[in-house]
Amino acid sequence: MLAVACGGGGGSQNSGGGSTPPPSSGGGGGGQTGPTWTAGVYEASSQFRNRCETVRTGADIEGNPFPDMAGSTLHENFFLRSWTNETYLWNDEVTDRNPAGFDDPVEYFALLKTTAQTASGKDKDEFHFTQTTADYLRERNAEPFASYGAVLVAFSTTPPRDIRVSYTDPGTPASQEIMGQPNLQRGSKIIEIDGIDLVNTNSQSELDILNAALFPENAGAMHTFVVEDPGVAGTRSVTLTSADIAPRAVNLTDVIDTPSGKVGYAHITTFSPYASEEEIADAIALFDAEGVSDLVLDLRYNGGGLLAVASQLGYMVAGGAQTSGKVFEGFRFNDDAGSTNPVTGEPNTPAPFYSTGLGFSLADGAPLASLDISRVFILTTQDTCSATESVVNALRGIDVEVILMGEGTCGKPYGFYPQSNCGQTYFSVQFQGVNDKGFGDYMDGFIAANSSAAAGVRIPGCAVADDFAHDLGDPAEAMLAAALQYRDAGTCPTPSASAGITVSAVEETTAPAALSPRIDVMRENRDMRMPE
Repeated sequence: MLAVACGGGGGSQNSGGGSTPPPSSGGGGGGQTGPTWTAGVYEASSQFRNRCETVRTGADIEGNPFPDMAGSTLHENFFLRSWTNETYLWNDEVTDRNPAGFDDPVEYFALLKTTAQTASGKDKDEFHFTQTTADYLRERNAEPFASYGAVLVAFSTTPPRDIRVSYTDPGTPASQEIMGQPNLQRGSKIIEIDGIDLVNTNSQSELDILNAALFPENAGAMHTFVVEDPGVAGTRSVTLTSADIAPRAVNLTDVIDTPSGKVGYAHITTFSPYASEEEIADAIALFDAEGVSDLVLDLRYNGGGLLAVASQLGYMVAGGAQTSGKVFEGFRFNDDAGSTNPVTGEPNTPAPFYSTGLGFSLADGAPLASLDISRVFILTTQDTCSATESVVNALRGIDVEVILMGEGTCGKPYGFYPQSNCGQTYFSVQFQGVNDKGFGDYMDGFIAANSSAAAGVRIPGCAVADDFAHDLGDPAEAMLAAALQYRDAGTCPTPSASAGITVSAVEETTAPAALSPRIDVMRENRDMRMPE
């Protein structure tokens, strides 16, 4: 199974900003000695911030001058050590290692985390990672990237490989129709690319070609795919040309007429970037105008994003009467923080249910439509994560009935504020999110009441395997069909088996072998930003 750990925060401290005073324990460069380590004694991280081995000049893509000053790898390591001690959620579980023993800050940072495990045996902190600040800023600004517009799922990444299409974004090369049939469709299995056997090859040179074709670096790359469609004998050939694509937050909406009323269905893939605010608000406004009596939110591949937009969705589901004066998400920091947010230095103030536009892509203060419903059906998989799980937890915190259909969620009640320093951006868990009732202990995810999983928070609903034989939004698709059945009869379908195959939905930027995925931080996180 392919698992990519990623998480959230909000870029409160980016690569721009003012200068930082030199550390009192010694400067870097120029023959001066650096700081020295005393176990358990931590100077303020501000004493070491932006003291860099390699000093950048100029400005980043947002126009902020680089704040770098002459320093050393030792200063960079000391910064990470003190910053972790100040802001990491489990700072008392981190082994204090001498920064002088490490030549690479990224290698040192990888050790600045807890080694504890959850009840299911997985690492308590599996979300600790870093990326270059240049990549982080590109993602934060939602720059389009070269793609065909298809999101892939990996049943097997080793021979015999099984790589299929999870869904396609509308208006992209993947979804374009030729003679009434889309180039790629949900469930299409990729057999061959440019004459190379994707399923069976063991040649590294051929794998490199396959990776380059699946995940093109630039727009205009043309490749020929041989695919096998679900339920259809034989294969077909399609030629795709990559384009620069910014994925949409709302992939599909529909209003399903049933004998007992209208049901709104929305496939929401992310709460980022900024455009997600308007797209989600438009979907709910449509359902409000149509007078739906129930709502199905398809969040099965939604890794999170802007927490404020997730909060807006919570309000749009529940309405003013149920959310007034309630907390969407409170923040539990480390034991040393007290009533202060240790990252911002400001009071620890919870996030409310936002009832208006916030200025991301809607006018600040514009009222949001709401459905004012007391229950919601949510379709989930293990890729339902972070800020998306906040929607589940927050609605449960105000006694809106959440009925889960699908697989267990990822189990990430945590978030972080990305911290850039000397060209790297570091992601260290800094808070646990809790709902209005103070609950946030879902480290092994939310699972349906009849799930066979040993660990997880059980909530009403039905365990249902992801169904790649039907399009998303098709009332016959297994998860949606289960939601409609439960709505009408209060019963679950017979649990379906996955034939022993563990499925992990992955972004199109992940390769089928020799894996080296790019992490799409803006789509899979708790992004704490508000409009600037």
